[in-house]
Amino acid sequence: MLYIIIPVFNRKHFTRECLISLRKQTSQAFRTIVVDDGSTDGTDKMLAEEFPEVEVVTGDGNLFWTAGVNLGIRRALALGATRVMTLNNDVVTAPSFVAEMLAAADLNPQAVLGALELDAATGQAIYGGERLDFRTNTRHDLLLELPAEQRRHLQPVTYLPGRGLLIPKAVTDKVGLFDEKRLPHYLADFDYTSVARRAGFPVFINYEAQLSTYPEESGQTLTRKHRSFKGYYQHLFGIRGGGNMLNFTHFALKNCPPLYLPYFLLNGYARRLVGYFLH
Repeated sequence: MLYIIIPVFNRKHFTRECLISLRKQTSQAFRTIVVDDGSTDGTDKMLAEEFPEVEVVTGDGNLFWTAGVNLGIRRALALGATRVMTLNNDVVTAPSFVAEMLAAADLNPQAVLGALELDAATGQAIYGGERLDFRTNTRHDLLLELPAEQRRHLQPVTYLPGRGLLIPKAVTDKVGLFDEKRLPHYLADFDYTSVARRAGFPVFINYEAQLSTYPEESGQTLTRKHRSFKGYYQHLFGIRGGGNMLNFTHFALKNCPPLYLPYFLLNGYARRLVGYFLH
């Protein structure tokens, strides 16, 4: 059984649209767990009144993404999950999303799977997976580099985001849960999928499964809209900082081959120091 884990903190309008899209799935072979980490905007009331089929696990407001996801996964495994999927609340799933993910999972039962992401406003594809060259810290965007005829089915990638991430129980059995101590918010998803890949599990982007996202609502985008020295500090050192230096260091130490680590770290630090002002 597939359990979908959705961590939320406020923004109930996004949560509502996400859950409505799950109700419209052509395959209903899943259950949903929402981890409500101390929302103060009436999310709890909305879930109870409008989505009684959803199981709710609550936090105290200090879980952040990683611990919230882990709390939901633990609950799912206790309920007998054979697969779990992490899903952000600010996504809308296409009607065939779950069916396509389950079809791919049935054919590749050991694989970690992600989905093609579209911009909710334009319908344009905006994320189709990456391959990272650790030697040069160069990211190869598959949407840009793959010919159109190859942007189908499953494509191998280095890592995946957690916005629609299917994980077989075999992976959690072998590598455990997300690294909530060292990576409480950003990079925990890329780290986990990279660790799983290095442990021998295939990691694929599934171009047949699609979901829509709101890129302008991401924490990194919002921070950069109003640049300031305080924002710069938060970018580099805050828990929600997209350029958090400590998080990047943990990711590098865990995943970069030792031979390439010095350059990878120096290059990554430089990008984070200047990137806040360039994007």
